[in-house]
Amino acid sequence: MQIDKLRGEQLDQLFDAILSLKDREECYKFFDDIATMSEVHSIAQRLQVAKMLTDGYTYNVIEEETSASTATISRVRRCINYGSDGYKIVLDRMLE
Repeated sequence: MQIDKLRGEQLDQLFDAILSLKDREECYKFFDDIATMSEVHSIAQRLQVAKMLTDGYTYNVIEEETSASTATISRVRRCINYGSDGYKIVLDRMLE
C-alpha cells in the first residue's frame, strides 16, 4: 500500500500540526507560512478536480474550469480509483 511510503516522524509532526488547527483562519495563517501560494493552489486545485471527477464532469470541463492539466486530472483520477480513499473521505465529510 502506498500510504506506508508516507509514514515517518516528520510527516507525523506535520499532520499533527494540521490537526491542531482550530478554524479556517488558522489554516490560512499556517499554510501561508509553511507553503508557497503555488503549492497551496496546486493542492486546492487537485481537490476541486477530485470533486468534479466524482460529480461526473468530463476532462474538458474540468480543464476549462480549474486550469488543471490533463496529466493532473489523470493523476487525481488514478488516486480516486486506486488510491487510499483520501479524496473520498474528505469529499464525503465536506458534504455532511
